Amino acid sequence: MRIQLLAATALVATLPLAPSAANAAGSLNMICAADVKWCELMENMFEKSHDIDVNMVRMSSGEAYARIRAESRNPKTDLWWAGTGDPHLQAAQDGLTLEYKSPKLSELQPWAQHQAEVSGYRTVGVYSGALGWGYNTDILEKKGAEPPKCWKDLTSDAYRGEIQVANPNSSGTAYTALATLVQIMGEDEAFAYLRKLNDNVTQYTKSGSAPVKAAARGETGIGIVFMHDAVAMTVQGFPVKTVAPCEGTGYEVGSMSIVKGARNLENAKTFYDWALSADVQSKAVEADSFQIPSNKRATVPPEAPNLDEIKLIDYDFAKYGDSDTRKALLERWDREIGAIAK
Repeated sequence: MRIQLLAATALVATLPLAPSAANAAGSLNMICAADVKWCELMENMFEKSHDIDVNMVRMSSGEAYARIRAESRNPKTDLWWAGTGDPHLQAAQDGLTLEYKSPKLSELQPWAQHQAEVSGYRTVGVYSGALGWGYNTDILEKKGAEPPKCWKDLTSDAYRGEIQVANPNSSGTAYTALATLVQIMGEDEAFAYLRKLNDNVTQYTKSGSAPVKAAARGETGIGIVFMHDAVAMTVQGFPVKTVAPCEGTGYEVGSMSIVKGARNLENAKTFYDWALSADVQSKAVEADSFQIPSNKRATVPPEAPNLDEIKLIDYDFAKYGDSDTRKALLERWDREIGAIAK
């Protein structure tokens, strides 16, 4: 199934600076699983337009899921914004998040609405982006190595000691990569590939975007990431180029969920509706975030990878967001890859 992406025509509205009397006062405890710059932008914009104090902590998607699960008997988090959709779906299946149908739902792209439907409306899509990698042009040129075009290329001896990818236990990006390879190759073949890839991997990072940031700094040649994270490095002036794998690739539906038992439920709903609006989503580019927004009227950054031009697999979100499937894949990764990682 190919994501249906509608061209954005939209309007960038100026956010109100004065609190509205209709907005509930108080606080909101939020986990943000996007890049820290985007997290801070969202926090600051929301506080300027609402009489609500945001207590925000930034962590990777896998860590966010683990935190919410650990708090399930006494929730301290109200809202989980951003991060790959698989752990959001797992949280929904595990009954850790709350059913909520936003009045903004009809404004969203079909793929964002589908994310809500398959979760029983316990999560919703807020952005999308395709998996690939970014490489440092200077490093590969000095090594005399051709840029890798396909997944199979990454196991070449030419990239020995030049690849970073995140750990799928902590990173939603890396779990998407794991699930993508399993869907492209089959499970046993995918793990054989990952064992071979491990020979070229110098570090399994905690954060999904960290590998391409390391490539941008010249610390590694290639970072396996979502392509929009590589684009962000290019826009910031680093010698990074982005690749969409020739065999096809998976994609994320970055999601948002309200935690079951949220102490500040009405404030969580207020943020949820606000974050789905076109004007808010159009501001992501100010934080060098180049994902495809879920609101049909939001402005798509011109630098954002065009998903219609990328060979996307029919990523099975229901299966790979399933709690048992996810647990089994992560356990196998720990046994076969994590155990031999450098």
